This record gives sequence, C-alpha cells and structure tokens, in this order.
Amino acid sequence: MQNLSTEQAVESIARTLDHGVSVEDLDGDLIAYSSHRASADPVRVNFLLTKKVPEDVSAWQLSHGIATAVRPVVVGANESLGMLGRVCVPLLVRGFRVGYLWVLQEPGEAPDSILAGLPQVRPLLDGLAEELLDTNTPESEARRRREAQFLAACAGDSAAIEDVAGWPEIGGREPWALGVVMERIDDPDVAMAELADPEAAVMLQRVSALQATVGIRPALFSAGAPQHAVLLFRDLAGRADHQEVLQRYSHEISLRGGHPERPDMLGLSEPFTDLRRLPTAYREATTAAQAASVDPRVGHLVDYRDTGVYQFLAEARGLLPAGSVHFRELAERDRNGELLPVLELLYDTDGSVADVAAGLHLHRSSVYNRLAKVRSIIGADPLKGHTRLELHLALKAARWSRRPRLTE
Repeated sequence: MQNLSTEQAVESIARTLDHGVSVEDLDGDLIAYSSHRASADPVRVNFLLTKKVPEDVSAWQLSHGIATAVRPVVVGANESLGMLGRVCVPLLVRGFRVGYLWVLQEPGEAPDSILAGLPQVRPLLDGLAEELLDTNTPESEARRRREAQFLAACAGDSAAIEDVAGWPEIGGREPWALGVVMERIDDPDVAMAELADPEAAVMLQRVSALQATVGIRPALFSAGAPQHAVLLFRDLAGRADHQEVLQRYSHEISLRGGHPERPDMLGLSEPFTDLRRLPTAYREATTAAQAASVDPRVGHLVDYRDTGVYQFLAEARGLLPAGSVHFRELAERDRNGELLPVLELLYDTDGSVADVAAGLHLHRSSVYNRLAKVRSIIGADPLKGHTRLELHLALKAARWSRRPRLTE
C-alpha cells in the first residue's frame, strides 16, 4: 500500500472487487468506506451515518466466528435486520487482529466472485492492516481498556487480576514471565519533555511495544506506561525472541521519538504459574530493567535472578551509599573521578589489575598508584575483607540511587 492513505486503499479495493467496501476496528467503529457502488442495505446506510455497528448486527456477525477467523468469512443475509450478505476479511498483521474489511454482496448474489477476487487485492489488504496497527489499534477504546486493566493487575488490583486470568490469550498458557522494557534516556531535557506530556509518552510506549511484539510467539500482551512498557511472555527456553522484541522496540521508539537508536533495556521476572504473582513479577522485572539502566555490566537483556546485589538494593529502599564512611571519604576526595571507577571495575573483575587497566585505558602502574591513594585516604586496604565488601556495596548503591523511577 505504498503511499496510499487508508481511504485510497479502500477505494482501490472496492474498484478492483467491484463491490462496496467498509473497514471497522475491533470496537465496531467505522474507519473508512468506499463511495463505489450505489446499492446499500439499511445496515450499511445506518453504519455510515452513525459510524458504529449496532449491537444486534454485531451479534449476528460475531455468531459466524469472525472474532477468531484468520480467513475470509461469509456472513449470510439477515432479513430481520435488513441486512444483505457480506464477506468479512479479517485484517491481521503477523497473526495480530487489527480490524475487519467488509465487502457487501448484491441482493441474491453468491459470495464466490468476491472470494475469487480477494487474492488480487492481498497487497492492499496487508498494507491496510499495517496502517491500522500503526494508527487505529493503539487508540481503540478496547485496547486502551485492556491495557489499563492489565496495568491495574500488575499494580495488585485483585479484580483486574481475575479479569486478566480470563483472557483467552493468557489463561492456561503458564508458566509466564513479565517483562519491563524501557528506553535509555541520557539527556535530561528529553526526559523532562516526555514527562511534560504523559499522554504522548504513553502512546509512544504503547505503539512501540505493540509493534515490537506482534508476531512474536511467546509475547502474549503488552501495555504502555509513561516511561516504559510492560510485556507478558509465555516462559519458554532461550532468549532469542526476547532479544528480537528488544531490538524491535529500540528501532520503533527511536523512529517515533526522533532520536538515534540506543541500547535500551528489557528486564524479565522470575517465571510464575499463578497470576496473583503479577505484582511481584512486575517489581522483579522493573528492578531488572532499572539495574540494566544504571550498570552496563548487567547487560541490556537481563533476568531478575542475574541482577545480583540490585535485588537487595531494590528491597532495602533506605540504603544509601553515604551510609559508608569509607565511601563518603573517597567520594569527597575523588573530584576528578579517578579512584572510584578503578575500585568498582577491580571488584567487578575479581581483582584483575590487567582487566582494569585495559577497561579504563590506563597503564598498570596507574592502577596501582590509584589503589595506593585509596589506601592513604581511608586508612585501610580496599581489597580485603569487610572494607572491600563495604565499598563494593556502596558503589552499587550509588549506581542504584541514579535509577529511573518508573510511573504507571
């Protein structure tokens, strides 16, 4: 559907099929219709006037299985409704349903010619579905309502948890794992701009997460919040699908946010089989994403169990690096940032001076000199016993204090 608007695509489909055509979203709201063909039944006329499918007509259409169909469905005429026969074409993007295209039959006409003509307009149908995924689907009331309900379940709302458990794409597909994906924002001005317009920020996250997960088999649902998106996965072995989701998310959010692609973060919870654990899983996934955002050694795609000391820091909300006397002394004297990075990398690499020198582009003698300066400042050996434990924990607490605080 290159360079065609939704309306132009619908008109082109109608001309090719030589029948009247309309497109509706999953809420039954009119998106577009063709001006082609003069004949129309009362149902079509009312639909074009009110922009909404009436409940009785919707019930008749749904009784033919259109909500789960992946191929065109013939919906028979219904005289009591004043409705001619129709062919319903589900609009799907990599298996994700975004709406329906309806082709109106003439009085007494069989659907055979319409069905035979659909392969000719397949590229237009695929392009139309992609367009709806990018525009109408994230904005639909049904999608907004479900995302709000899912986020409420993650926040611990028991009624929402019970409702989510009944969703057909989720119920019975345990074990699950929850993911929190977020973009890396290093510019404070960008962060403030996004917070200033939370509605736009939520839409950016919703669309990016939706585009990132469509067609990914273990990805069951996604929802957007102002600074991150929450994803529910079926827990399967391996992380290839999760890596693809993260790559897609980074591409989509940079494209729509107008900035270069960056190494964004995806944190995953522990697997769970009871949806009442959603709030716990949400905290775990959030912790993992936050840890990835402040500590490059954690990685961009990280499981909660692999975040190390950040698990404890997330629970010990009052723990601050300034609680360590030795750390406070070093921070006050290390105004050029030469001592603390050496210590942290030395701790993280199991005491390898060679690795520290290579990682910080220093000569080994410079590393030894800086360690000697640390000893002189704190009056203790930073590589031994409780002093090492204290400083390593304080360094990680300092990183953790800079984590992004996520809001729903």
